[in-house]
Amino acid sequence: MIKWIIILLIIAAAATLLGMPALAGAAATGARILIGIVLIIFLLVMLGVFAVA
Repeated sequence: MIKWIIILLIIAAAATLLGMPALAGAAATGARILIGIVLIIFLLVMLGVFAVA
């Protein structure tokens, strides 16, 4: 999933440089959503590790 975040951020940066704000916004929003999902999964895993130990 980290790979998709990096790809979306690269697309957002390239679209910004080429003057396509709609595409840049969509790619940045997708990356932001995936970052949120990754953080939630990370927190759940960490809480699970502490709950077991």
